Amino acid sequence: MSDHYPRVRIDRSVGKQQILCIRESVSITFYMKRSHQEVVHQVLNALDVYRRAVGPQALTSYAHPYNETWDELDEKGWAYIRQHMLEEPAAYPWLCQSDSETLGYEFNYNGLLLEIYEEDEDPASQVSFFLPTEYLEEHGPGRVRELALELAAVLPFNSGHAGLCFHFPDTILGATRRIRDLAFRYPGMDIPGARSSASSIGTRLDGVHWLNFLGPPVLGDLGGAAGLRTRLQSPGTTVQELDGERVVVTLGKWPEAGDTEQGHTLPAWRELARVLEPWLYMSPCILDGFSEEDMRRWQRRFLD
Repeated sequence: MSDHYPRVRIDRSVGKQQILCIRESVSITFYMKRSHQEVVHQVLNALDVYRRAVGPQALTSYAHPYNETWDELDEKGWAYIRQHMLEEPAAYPWLCQSDSETLGYEFNYNGLLLEIYEEDEDPASQVSFFLPTEYLEEHGPGRVRELALELAAVLPFNSGHAGLCFHFPDTILGATRRIRDLAFRYPGMDIPGARSSASSIGTRLDGVHWLNFLGPPVLGDLGGAAGLRTRLQSPGTTVQELDGERVVVTLGKWPEAGDTEQGHTLPAWRELARVLEPWLYMSPCILDGFSEEDMRRWQRRFLD
């Protein structure tokens, strides 16, 4: 166990085998208020940045978009993924390190066709990159932050974030039931997909994290980087300006999980949440194992 976060390893039974299905990882996610074909080249560039950082063998399998089978990410597989993404009006590639266990490296993209959504919906394309905490320990938080900035530099994001999370495949039924108590104990650990955000987040913000990427229009509403700096006083919090009138707010040197049982409530996270509250996305999504009240408490864990 790290001083900054717990070791989470939860297995499930598959026949006579125990397969790792939930673990702690680092997630890096960006939201873009643009249709898939407007951003596909930038997303592919970001995928190349990620692959250079983690090594060519980190991703070995992909979920076939049409027949729900897993195929090998060999040279032929990579060519297929790129062709599929470049040709389709919407694309949802899921690439990972293992098709059976949650081992840490993963790329997940929801490239939407925004024009097909109803007027009262507010979709955004979403791309996520996952790293095992072993990568964080080996290379240090500075390198992880640097990678997040490299990804941000090639993506036209409206918002984004990076930090600790409970990592598990969306296809595993009942996974969130098994992390309910841990989610309340460790408020700095996100639950990816907990807000079903891609279809309705728009330009709002998906919670508060170790790294918080802010772009238009929220940053403008906050008075830009200067206006944001005047509202943040916590030691270790920094606001760094990026190209394209965007910033990254970093909450300390390391991503932290916190621990409510030990009184570690992450005051810097709470300060930023209060500043960003008008722009935070609160989804009506109810996770398996969570009541409606649980979801409200979890989504407002840095506010109440």
